[in-house]
Amino acid sequence: MSSSQGSRALPRWADLVLLPAVCLAIALLAAGAVVALVGQHPAEVISVLTHGAFGTARGLSYTLYYATTFVFTGLAVAVAFHGGLFNIGGEGQAILGGLGTGLVALWFSAFLPAWLMLPLMVVAGALFGMAWAVVPGYLQAYRGSHVVITTIMFNFIASTLLVYLMVNHLRPVGAMSVESVAFGDSAKLPGMHEALAWIGVDWPTSPLNLSVVIAAFAAGGVYLFLWRTRAGYRLRTVGSSASAAEYAGIRPSRQVIVAMAVSGALAGLVGMNEIAGVHGKLLLEFVSGAGFTGIAVALMGRNHPVGIVFASILFGALFQGGAEVAFEVRGFSRDMVVMLQGFIVLFSGAMVYVIAPLVARALNVARLLLPQRKPVGPPGASHG
Repeated sequence: MSSSQGSRALPRWADLVLLPAVCLAIALLAAGAVVALVGQHPAEVISVLTHGAFGTARGLSYTLYYATTFVFTGLAVAVAFHGGLFNIGGEGQAILGGLGTGLVALWFSAFLPAWLMLPLMVVAGALFGMAWAVVPGYLQAYRGSHVVITTIMFNFIASTLLVYLMVNHLRPVGAMSVESVAFGDSAKLPGMHEALAWIGVDWPTSPLNLSVVIAAFAAGGVYLFLWRTRAGYRLRTVGSSASAAEYAGIRPSRQVIVAMAVSGALAGLVGMNEIAGVHGKLLLEFVSGAGFTGIAVALMGRNHPVGIVFASILFGALFQGGAEVAFEVRGFSRDMVVMLQGFIVLFSGAMVYVIAPLVARALNVARLLLPQRKPVGPPGASHG
């Protein structure tokens, strides 16, 4: 049995739930072995990491804050994947989306009310990210340029464009730090502690903001789009077999554009979490590798919105809990946390096609060993 055959042999529930859980367990065991080899105690590290990520309201808030960004970039990768594309340009699309979000805030927040300003920033971020993704999509659909290569290049171009605009046009005259002026109050997305205070709930201050609600709606919207609409069905058909889709009357080139447009729009929403929700100004390095982390999140979540949400929380916990471990556990550096993330990416990505056939065989053995339920019929009926 080949690895791909083993993955296809898994039931749907096992592919979405059991396989990621097995991959995560193996990754933790491998990371624990390395931690033990360098003289640390794996149980202590896991305990501190878990408590730092989920043990307090403040730690949970930071975990969900990181997870919000990863939901956007993970969904972006997943939508493109279902269209048969490997969009690794989420970093650049998030940068351009944040630029669009910031520009609208700089231009209009001084006189527009928040009820109009914030939706306008969401739309601007999505449109800027979409525009940046559509160009590689067009080049693949109509010019034969591979989307992996073009999206890599567009990441560098987006970063350079942001630096140029920040240094030469958006930085206040005489300012030393490379950042814009602060947005008006109407462009500031309320923090979760502020939102909960409106209903009388006391919550600690943290970067977690209402963009987590936008991320939840984005995940739900992606599910409905992919599995409950004709447009989503056409996109997934092209992703499964472009030739079969074309035979059925679906134009693959158009679906490439659609997949990249939706993917870029999702990545562009990162700016709402970072620019509108936390910093309140446009600055460099607000994405900080989240576009690439989104690839691992999509792989871990099996390109399904529900799986992506849980994988995002996992990576958010690694970021937040890892910072706590680096601070609390003597001799444990931040680099070891990066190592743990690397193991999860390894076993959830490249090694999943090695693990999947083993899981399929284990399920087959379990079916043989477990007693089978006999069919139930009316008394005296023959089942022979």
